[in-house]
Amino acid sequence: MIVLVIAGVFLGVFLAAGVGLMRLEERGEVKRTLRTLTLTDLPRERERELLQPLPIRALRPVVAWLSKSGRRVTPHGYVDNIRRKLVLAGHSSADTVDRFLAVRLLGVVLVPVWAVAFFLVLPQRSLLTPVGFLFLSGFSFFGPDLALHTKITERQKEIRRRLPDILDLLTISVEAGMSFDQAVDRTIARVPGPLSDEFARMLGEVQAGAHRSDALRSLDERTGIAEVKSFVLALLQADSFGIPIGRMLRGQADEMRIRRRQLIQERAQKAPVKMLFPMVLCVFPAIFVVVIGPGMINVTRSLSH
Repeated sequence: MIVLVIAGVFLGVFLAAGVGLMRLEERGEVKRTLRTLTLTDLPRERERELLQPLPIRALRPVVAWLSKSGRRVTPHGYVDNIRRKLVLAGHSSADTVDRFLAVRLLGVVLVPVWAVAFFLVLPQRSLLTPVGFLFLSGFSFFGPDLALHTKITERQKEIRRRLPDILDLLTISVEAGMSFDQAVDRTIARVPGPLSDEFARMLGEVQAGAHRSDALRSLDERTGIAEVKSFVLALLQADSFGIPIGRMLRGQADEMRIRRRQLIQERAQKAPVKMLFPMVLCVFPAIFVVVIGPGMINVTRSLSH
């Protein structure tokens, strides 16, 4: 009972720290923006710091210390890899890397805490003691990476699902006489989602003075999807060789629709194989008990008599 209470407390602290560090900065950014609209002339940097919410000001030194400590103990290239994954997950802010490293270091620190809780504090040891320790230690150690990987997978799946529809709207808009930038601006307002956010960022980079080819390559790097890469390459070739954009978009929309249909067919063909393991482990034992059980009972009774 004691170890369950301790495990619940530490698990709650770990989850609250992970969620809080990710949410507080977003809320703080909104509050800072709203307050800046009313207080535009701030005389000193101290007053700008005081405008931030109290939880962010209190947690920022802790996050900075945890992030600095995490950078010291992480392998070479791990921070760059995490930064790349965070960009793929849609978190391109520089502070996001520090918050992730802080949560990651907090999870590593919790591993010896679980060891003390299970093997020293626990009054009665059983078979569940090492199982519980391994489960909570694995969750603490691999939990942030697993959550980040899940976020990337869900975002890429949403981008693949929205890409054919966005290409159809782009094709219709360009064929109606709009320029490509106007078509992108109209499309991102009609189809919300992560892909529209990336197109909006690409359009903002172009309007800020960046070349369209560089903005498109950055779009490809921020998504990491083969379908988006194919679309970017086709658009770059259309700009280089003078191919009409409307014709290129029409071909890309048809190709993406065919790819989506093929992906659905591939998943449907994999379904029987994925259903085999649950049937063998869960359904077949129950069927064997129902079918063979009464016969085995009758055989046992006859042999006993």
